[in-house]
Amino acid sequence: MASSGAKEDPYRWLLNGDVEKNTTWKFGAPPNYEAVNNLFEQGRTKIWPPGSLEEEVQNLVKNWEVENINKVVPEDFKIMDPKKVTFSLNGRKPITLEEKRKLGGGYNASLQTSLPAKYRLYNLEEETAETSNKLFTTTFPRGFALEVVRVYAGPPVIVYKFRHWAFMEGPYKGHAPTGEMVELYGIGIFELDENKKIVKVEMFYDPAELLGPLVKGPILDDSVEKGKEISGCPILKNLG
Repeated sequence: MASSGAKEDPYRWLLNGDVEKNTTWKFGAPPNYEAVNNLFEQGRTKIWPPGSLEEEVQNLVKNWEVENINKVVPEDFKIMDPKKVTFSLNGRKPITLEEKRKLGGGYNASLQTSLPAKYRLYNLEEETAETSNKLFTTTFPRGFALEVVRVYAGPPVIVYKFRHWAFMEGPYKGHAPTGEMVELYGIGIFELDENKKIVKVEMFYDPAELLGPLVKGPILDDSVEKGKEISGCPILKNLG
């Protein structure tokens, strides 16, 4: 947890104060979103009024991403009910938290595909939570920002449109960085129970919008790619 003198996160109440002082974090320490917050504030297209439904949904989604990506112990969950929650991508069969963890969590669950392996730009069967996090924090050194651009329905079933974006300033699987902005739009659905905990998550988007631009750059030789990898702990730069 951040020290008492640490700067509080303006969007993620889960990371402020003593809320998570006993939490077991996947990467050993709480994630630091300072870099991606700067990216968000520079590139957002919407500024929602304080206290509006849109602002509340946006902050809920950002806190959900903290929990979804960085927590490993069911007792630590505050946004989701770990015993009930299911995840579904693009109409696939819903999976439980444990099934999601077996897939590798995070990016692996978010980039599921039915394409044959030879056509995949990202193969979740070859990645773990650690390798995928390192891959994308290297490719997107300033993080992968998220904003909610529209809310169609409020709780208990929240339906919203989101925008994810980042700048490809690092290599991706041997391809040179282009420096270009990569954008991904999609629809998210959260279902909340009587305790206001998320028990169902559905996401709809095209992963090719994210992966396609990452292979536009020329192929690098191994020595160049290794020289451009980001060193240090992957929790220092993160999603959302």
